[in-house]
Amino acid sequence: MNKIVLITGATSGIGKATAVRLAKESFNLILCGRRENRLAELKSELSNFTEIHTLTFDVRNQAEITKAIESLPENFKQIDILINNAGNAHGLDFIQDGNTEDWDAMLDINVKGLLYMSKAILPEMVSRGNGHIINIGSTAGKEVYPKGNVYCASKHAVDAINQGMRMDLNGTGVKVGAINPGLVETEFSEVRFKGDTEKAKKVYQGFQALKPEDIADIIHFVLTRPYHVNIADLMVMCTAQASSTIVDKK
Repeated sequence: MNKIVLITGATSGIGKATAVRLAKESFNLILCGRRENRLAELKSELSNFTEIHTLTFDVRNQAEITKAIESLPENFKQIDILINNAGNAHGLDFIQDGNTEDWDAMLDINVKGLLYMSKAILPEMVSRGNGHIINIGSTAGKEVYPKGNVYCASKHAVDAINQGMRMDLNGTGVKVGAINPGLVETEFSEVRFKGDTEKAKKVYQGFQALKPEDIADIIHFVLTRPYHVNIADLMVMCTAQASSTIVDKK
């Protein structure tokens, strides 16, 4: 039987690229997101390759998550792999100028959303004695950069949760690991700059950033290792990037 993978934030960026990659490798997919029209389009695109089920909810809302997971049809209830991908950045401000709504959004999505999803899926994995969780972190969870304050804090929390999960689940049969990308050219910067496409474009000018497909390839590699091999914590940057603030732009 093909493994069932649940991907949050599947409507764009790394989540969408991972869905495409895994569908072509015959994983069965539960694709989650807030934009129902995009989920429908993606399901239509990928249904020729594998079985697809979509769930529309906001990871910030635990009740919505619980209801969505409970609604899964019988053939999708045994989730083998959870990819905690949903996350974003809002604003790039000095902390004294920060918007508290931006702070709430980052902490609610990047941290609490990851926790709520894991809470909804983990008990069944533990009772079965098998499963795999991949948490999508960031190089921002390994270092802090100017004006990154709360975003970096949220991704440091993901790093800590990933480590804590791995310790707590040791011996249960559930594998836990994180992939921490650097600069990936997605809608990320458009969200961070609140739709200012000119600012967003400048982030990726003058060098070759990672593509979502690069991370999708790595996720596929991680998922296809033998059971005794766990990629616990992987950081990946484009060749031009040495750190969050050092990028070789031509």
